[in-house]
Amino acid sequence: MNIIKKPIVEVRNICKVFEKETQDLLVLENVNFTIHEGEIVALLGRSGSGKSTLLRIIAGLLEPSRGKVLYKGNTVTGPEEGIAMVFQHFALMPWLTVLQNVELGLEALGVSRKERRQRALKAIDIIGLDGFESAFPKELSGGMHQRVGIARALVVNPDLLLMDEPFSALDVLTADNLRSDLIDLWTNEENSNNAILLVTHNIEEAIFLADRVVIFDCNPGNVLGILKVDLPHPRDETTTEFRKLVDRVYTLMTKSSKGTAGKEAIKVIDLGYRFPDAGVSKLAGLIEMIADEETDKALDLPHIADELSLDIDDLLSLTEVLDILHFAKQADGDIKLTEAGKQFAEADILDRKKIFAAHLLMYVPLVKHIYHVLNADPNHRAPKKVFLGDLEDYLSDDDAERVLKAIIEWGRYAELFAYDAKSEELNMENPE
Repeated sequence: MNIIKKPIVEVRNICKVFEKETQDLLVLENVNFTIHEGEIVALLGRSGSGKSTLLRIIAGLLEPSRGKVLYKGNTVTGPEEGIAMVFQHFALMPWLTVLQNVELGLEALGVSRKERRQRALKAIDIIGLDGFESAFPKELSGGMHQRVGIARALVVNPDLLLMDEPFSALDVLTADNLRSDLIDLWTNEENSNNAILLVTHNIEEAIFLADRVVIFDCNPGNVLGILKVDLPHPRDETTTEFRKLVDRVYTLMTKSSKGTAGKEAIKVIDLGYRFPDAGVSKLAGLIEMIADEETDKALDLPHIADELSLDIDDLLSLTEVLDILHFAKQADGDIKLTEAGKQFAEADILDRKKIFAAHLLMYVPLVKHIYHVLNADPNHRAPKKVFLGDLEDYLSDDDAERVLKAIIEWGRYAELFAYDAKSEELNMENPE
């Protein structure tokens, strides 16, 4: 294993704002951390927290709005020769063979044909694709595609290898295999790469691979905490030490950000709040599961994730909505039902709808807004685009569409309003 040495990358006070016609969208705010030579750092956070945006800023592919990135002491102003990147989606040229795809980076650097052929063949051999040099991408499996992407990055001998959720598009077995192969490569004496920065939303993956885990908050993205992982490779995910680190990460990700980012401890939910995806059936199922297992003590989030086979995105999306609706309270990696949550769990279908409706109107301003607009209209109808326009004052177009879709599902379940997909109108089926 390489010994941790001097800083290779320093992220200093990075902010990123995407300008919109009505209201700018703050994606990253005051992000600070350092990557040292000889270490793997995992950037862990939920989808949409700005992790990939930050990775592109570090790679020199995107300019920060404020702050700077230092690479070997110099400010990054564009792509750097010593930084290579592996993308989530394989980004292979379909008309080129495996060998030709791996050679691309070397060709761009002006490496002679003979040398780049030798180096590419060696990288292909190291990554386990010997024998597939002449194959085209269409002949390869998903895992092989990503191996080619890794080989293409490794062949240029980068000082820093950036990996943007490189295993998330793969099946579980293939992803596990590639993670182990990556560690084998990293611990190999022939490895000349100085550092790796891995973006992920998989807690176990971060702890399995990284020497340090930078834990990201969202809305906007900022650093909640940095966790050092003092476990030797290869790591066993079933050990007590490993599971304690998983629990620690959940604790950090669910704690109040008060004191770390200067925010209020209580979430302020406004009309344009960026709600996560959380279907009613999953919300109800999670409430029932907590009610079935809950004692006087709160329930452990890692336990719930294991029992329901939920990744961090799905689980924290559900617990966030339950928290907002006052059906549950989460803190320090645990969750406990409120009295309203217990009432919901014990109620029949009709009473559940009434409880859900009351909490939507009380705690979700957008639902209350839609309900009042429909009530005020003589025909009790309004185009979907009206409410999309309201959301687009706060969110990106894609997020506005996604959030409204979730809100419509909640409103329909609660029988507060209905939606006509043909006319793209919201309406009240039984207006008062």
